[in-house]
Amino acid sequence: MIRTHASAPPHPLIRTFACLVLALGAVVAGAGTSQAAGYRYWSFWESDGAKWTYATQGPATARPADGAVNGFRFAVSADSGDADRPRETPDFAAVCGATPARDGHKRIAVVIDSGTDADAPDGEKPPALRAECARVGEDATSAEALAAVAKPLRYNSEALLCAIAGYPASGCGEQVAGDAATPEPTETRDSASDARGATDKRGNGEGDGGGPSAGLFAGAAAVVVLAAAGLWQARRRRG
Repeated sequence: MIRTHASAPPHPLIRTFACLVLALGAVVAGAGTSQAAGYRYWSFWESDGAKWTYATQGPATARPADGAVNGFRFAVSADSGDADRPRETPDFAAVCGATPARDGHKRIAVVIDSGTDADAPDGEKPPALRAECARVGEDATSAEALAAVAKPLRYNSEALLCAIAGYPASGCGEQVAGDAATPEPTETRDSASDARGATDKRGNGEGDGGGPSAGLFAGAAAVVVLAAAGLWQARRRRG
């Protein structure tokens, strides 16, 4: 008769260690997917004629000086840190050189980039990129300059810019992928004077928008190491 020996139940620390490893995997996977969210919206930019810089105010509060270059880009982005810039960077003279100055007015070069087919809502085709010269009152905002060359504009109840020259026909900052943990876009709101904060935090290492942070990995790894050390000590005492 062949006797079989029932295997001993796993030590409690072994079970704990296994659970921690599984939990680590779940946390890391969850952290990676939490960054996948994106919103489809218009972002607002300023240019020195050579490069675009993400605007620190919304267009309804920014008051550019004569000779300024403003840009608007429609795209799917998670936040200000990964927002797509307008794809052309014309200087002021290229856009407004043929528009004469007028007393009591200022000229603003306005670049409108409606994005790519991949960014477009279902059933819509993005208009071609264009640049217009807006001649507006000396105290006009960027939103007023935009309205002077690209009506109709559409805003929602929270002053978020939803459409330029009627594009897109519907929707406003809607989420298109991922989960709701990603903050809604705020750069085109009147109250967006602190929108640059999201970009600054990314630059300071507080999150890169592309996956789990280094702190998360370090903390989780420390938990696993401590669990392994406890298991080794328990086996040593038993031996």
